[in-house]
Amino acid sequence: MELCGTKVCIALAPRDFFHKQPTIQGMLLAERLVGEARQRRASEMDRRERRITSVSALLFLAAAIAMAVLLPDERNVDPLLTIALVIGYALILHVRFEFGGYYGSPEQLAFIPLLMLGPLPLVPLLVAAAGVLSTVPDIVRSQYHRERWLDPIADSWVYIAAPLVLTAFAPGKIDASEVDIYVLAALAHFTADFAWTVIRNQLHDRLPLLEVARGFAGTARVDAILTPLAFVVALASADEPLYLLAIPPLVWLFQLFSVDRRERYSKTLELHRAYRGTVMLLSDVVESDDSYTAEHSRSVVELANAVADELGVPDDDRQELEFAAMLHDVGKIAIPKDILNKPAALTDSEFEVMKTHTIEGQFMLDRVGGLLARVGEIVRSCHERWDGTGYPDGLKGEEIPFTSRIVFCCDAYHAMTSDRVYRAAMSREDAVLELQTNAGAQFDPLVVDALIRVVAQLQPGPSAADEVRAVLASAPPRPNVSARATG
Repeated sequence: MELCGTKVCIALAPRDFFHKQPTIQGMLLAERLVGEARQRRASEMDRRERRITSVSALLFLAAAIAMAVLLPDERNVDPLLTIALVIGYALILHVRFEFGGYYGSPEQLAFIPLLMLGPLPLVPLLVAAAGVLSTVPDIVRSQYHRERWLDPIADSWVYIAAPLVLTAFAPGKIDASEVDIYVLAALAHFTADFAWTVIRNQLHDRLPLLEVARGFAGTARVDAILTPLAFVVALASADEPLYLLAIPPLVWLFQLFSVDRRERYSKTLELHRAYRGTVMLLSDVVESDDSYTAEHSRSVVELANAVADELGVPDDDRQELEFAAMLHDVGKIAIPKDILNKPAALTDSEFEVMKTHTIEGQFMLDRVGGLLARVGEIVRSCHERWDGTGYPDGLKGEEIPFTSRIVFCCDAYHAMTSDRVYRAAMSREDAVLELQTNAGAQFDPLVVDALIRVVAQLQPGPSAADEVRAVLASAPPRPNVSARATG
């Protein structure tokens, strides 16, 4: 499966390749990755990427040309058939399924016929030529930067292994009796594919190896399904090339799937942008209603993100966490101002009114529906205590949503270290001691430990407002937590 001109893959979307409706949860991360990937493909390479791509392309060309010159060609191939296979290959590469930062194509339907019917020593060069040819329309439409025509050449290393195996053991015309050799060639291709995936990841993306392996497994599964089908068509076409016409209807079917998936994907992205816009709007309403609550919420977002980093919270769950941290106090809009801004401790009856802000917040978000309805469930539980004495539902321990536990702990820390109308801010040390004292009673001990590690790393920095706005706009978050979060 071709991936953005490469064989590099990630774990985000291959699991729903071709057949599953993209979920909102998965699309939260995918939207940012798709946008970044589209921008990257249309942008000029940086110096490091240009150097790596150029060196890889030159080395590949040297190896592929050496194969073309030195290896014998025992096939009698029609040049017109070879040209048709290369053009078909380039067309198939335009049937694309976006997977976060990459896209996939059903290229095995083109690679296997070219491997079995084309001039064997020239196969790597022909695959690279098809890849370059496929970039031309994208470059013309400015979807690809003109420099990136080198990408398909630089990433064609995986197409060397299978031709080498066939040249050594089955160099002649395709023959069903040599199926064991063809299986060996396929295994060599998948092995080279994975090896290049790992190498390129180390050179460019540097994703965790397990994540790369999971993503590769998803794409390799699809390639493994398409390979036998393509082989049967190639076998039938050895004596009658017209059997190759069985491939275009299948490609057309994949094209329909890709268009349908892209449309559903776009609708999901539009829905997510609407959610994000709603969050920003509610944030503005909170800010106009109570500037402290707004600044407090922004700081809690930063702390919650840093704690999520410490705890290894998956990227798929981050947007719900950010939304919940930003909106955990949105229900205070419904609280009377004389209670909300009272310059003294609240009476029991006033505190009972104040406690309703979590239910009010959920009610507001329920009315939006969809993703924000789920965020509303988190907001409702943002004052539940680990020992079950919190509100409004008295949830205990792991009954409390994990995201709510993170927001609750970060919320409490920032509140303790902020000046309020009825008391001065605690010092960082005193607030940390308070967290430790209440770990296992008020707070999840795991979250407390992570937050203490975050607090120990706090550095002076600018206001949280810009960073949170960037988060809500799906920009990459800043790596460090600003000291403004501690007041």
